[in-house]
Amino acid sequence: MNLRFILLLTMGITLSLTACGQRSAKTADGMVEPTNSDATITQDAETEKTPVIIVTSQPTPKQGISNEPAKGLDWKDLPVIPEFISERTIDIYRNGQKLNNNKNAFSVVGDCDSTSSWFLGDFDKGSEYYSLGPYSDLEEVIKTFKGSFDRDSLAVRKGFNTSSVLSTLWADPKICQSNESPLDCEIRIFHPSIVFILLGSNDEFNLDKYENNMREILNRLIDQGIVPILATKADNVEGGNLINAITARLAMEYDIPLWNFWRVVQDLPDHGLQQDETHLTWAHNYFDDPVAMEKAWPWRNLTALQVLDKVLKTVTASVH
Repeated sequence: MNLRFILLLTMGITLSLTACGQRSAKTADGMVEPTNSDATITQDAETEKTPVIIVTSQPTPKQGISNEPAKGLDWKDLPVIPEFISERTIDIYRNGQKLNNNKNAFSVVGDCDSTSSWFLGDFDKGSEYYSLGPYSDLEEVIKTFKGSFDRDSLAVRKGFNTSSVLSTLWADPKICQSNESPLDCEIRIFHPSIVFILLGSNDEFNLDKYENNMREILNRLIDQGIVPILATKADNVEGGNLINAITARLAMEYDIPLWNFWRVVQDLPDHGLQQDETHLTWAHNYFDDPVAMEKAWPWRNLTALQVLDKVLKTVTASVH
C-alpha cells in the first residue's frame, strides 16, 4: 500500500467517527425527507406540545445591533444578521472583482450539514420547493446567485473540519490538482465572490488547531478577494461554546460578516437540536408555515439568505 492510501484510510476512519449522523433521503419527486424520527414534521399545529413560533419580518428579536458597536459585547448578544457591513469587507469584494471573481457565485466550506441537500439547495430547484412568505424580497438574491444553491462545493464533505479543508489528502483527485487542498480547489474551479464558512462541529477533538486553521482559511480567501461569512453553530459539543467564541472574535478581528446562527435557535424547542444535541431539527423551507418554523433547518436557510442578501446589497452598491 502506498503512503497516501494508508493516510486516507486512517483519516477516513477518524472522520466517520465524528461525521454527521442519519441525514436525509430524497423521494421520487426529489424532495428531501428526514430519516430521523425526531425531525418529522407534524402537519396539524394542534398536536404540537410546544408553542407555535409566528413568522414575522425579523428572524429573531433584538436585530437592531450593528456589528460596529457590538465589538465590545459578548458574542451571544451579537445580532443574527449584521446590520453593518464594514469597509474592509467592501474592499475585499472590490479586489475580488479585479481578480475576476464571479459576482453571481457564492460557495460553501463545511461538513455534511453544508451539502446542498440540506443547506440552501432548494432555492435552485424552483418555487415548489420553498415558500418565502413574508420574506418575498429575498427572491432577488435567489435570482442573483442561481446555480450556486444546488451545487455541492469541493470544500464540503461529511466529517470535514478546519484541518480537512486545508489538507491536500482530502481534495478530489478527479478534479483537483495534486498540490491543492479542497479549499484551494474550490476557489480555482468556481471563483466565488462570497463564501460561507460552516465549520466547528467536527473540531471538537481539534480545538488546539481550530483558531490557527481558521485564520489560514480566512487569509487564503481574503487574498483571493473572496468575502468570508463566518457563522456560529447551534451545538455545543466541545463545551463552553468555545468554538463560537473564537469564531465571533475572528469575525470582529478580521472585520468581516458574522452570521450569529446560534442566537436564532435559542427560542426554538430544544434550541433547534435533535436528541443527540448536535444535529438540527428538520422541516421544509416553508417560511410562512408556523409549524415548519418550529424547526431549525428553515431558520438556518432563511437567515443564510438574509445574510447573503445583506452582504450582496452592500458590496454591489459600493462598486457602482
